[in-house]
Amino acid sequence: MERVILNAVKRNQFSKGYLHSIRREGKVPGVFYIKNSEPISVEVLEKEINPLVFTSDTHIVSLNVDGNEVSECILKDIQFDPVTDKVIHFDLLGIVKGEKIELEVPLQFTGSPVGVREGGVLQMFLHKLKVLCVPANIPSHIEIKIGELSIGKSVHVRDLDLPDLEIINSPEAIIVSVTAPRVVKEAETETTEIAQPEVIAKGKEKTEE
Repeated sequence: MERVILNAVKRNQFSKGYLHSIRREGKVPGVFYIKNSEPISVEVLEKEINPLVFTSDTHIVSLNVDGNEVSECILKDIQFDPVTDKVIHFDLLGIVKGEKIELEVPLQFTGSPVGVREGGVLQMFLHKLKVLCVPANIPSHIEIKIGELSIGKSVHVRDLDLPDLEIINSPEAIIVSVTAPRVVKEAETETTEIAQPEVIAKGKEKTEE
């Protein structure tokens, strides 16, 4: 798995005004947690955190705070602006060697399903899996082969063979499937024009005096 260095500055201010100001400067606030230690509040450049967020792989992060290496960690939680989708806060979880860690690992789908070539529709229900594993076994992604999926077939969590990972998702959860195309039957309706009788207002007949 790829290791990425993240340079951060320790943050000592926590007011909403300060957080708004650093976000305007292209920085993102965050918190680093590790077992048996006090959390460390930090801020990083937006351009440095984005590659760790908008990716299809999991990374081990080497966190440097004020130029000093603090710990290896993983990106645990991310908050996005509901309007712009920009990262506005993040949490980093420190790794303790030999201890299992819970995280989400992206899925990568490989192959062109048989069922799609036959006219079926590919539906993806999960894009990440929650797993529990020791740091040494953290995968960058989990590969799901879908080339042999025919119409009506699915891949469930229970179908995966990942001996180094303990999957937290329900075994019955569907990851991906190929469904039959929807056939929309349009009822043919005959439009019959019904001639409406012409209505003529009938007043009193004029009589000659």
